[in-house]
Amino acid sequence: MPRYLLSVYGPAEPTEFGNYPSKAAMLQAFADTGAFNEKLRRDGHFVFADGLAPATTATTVDGQGETPVFTDGPYLETKEYLGGFWVIEAPDLDRALALAAEGSKACRGKVEVRPFQTEESFGDLLKP
Repeated sequence: MPRYLLSVYGPAEPTEFGNYPSKAAMLQAFADTGAFNEKLRRDGHFVFADGLAPATTATTVDGQGETPVFTDGPYLETKEYLGGFWVIEAPDLDRALALAAEGSKACRGKVEVRPFQTEESFGDLLKP
C-alpha cells in the first residue's frame, strides 16, 4: 500500500504553549491528536508519528565536499517549520488527504501531504 508523509508545520517562534493560545487548548489538542493516532492504528493506516524539538535545535549538515560542514540551526530561514509528522499507509491520495484533514483538525495545524517515492515512480529511468 502506498505511504504518505503528513507533515505538520508551526510557527518559527512558538509561545509558552507552542502553537496554542493556552495550556487548556494545548492539552485538548494533544488529547485529540492521541485519539487520531489511535484511529490510524485501529484502521490500519499508522506506520509512525512523532513531534520534533524546535527548529532552533537543528543542525544542518553539508557532506557534499571533502570535509562535512555543520551549521547550527535549520537549513532555511522561514516563518514556519516542521513540528511533527505522521507516516501513514493509504490506498490512494484521496484517502491520505481525508486523513490529513482529520489530523489537521486534531492537532490544530496545517498538514502537508506527500507520497513517498518508489521504484514505480521512477518508471523506465531505473531500467538498464
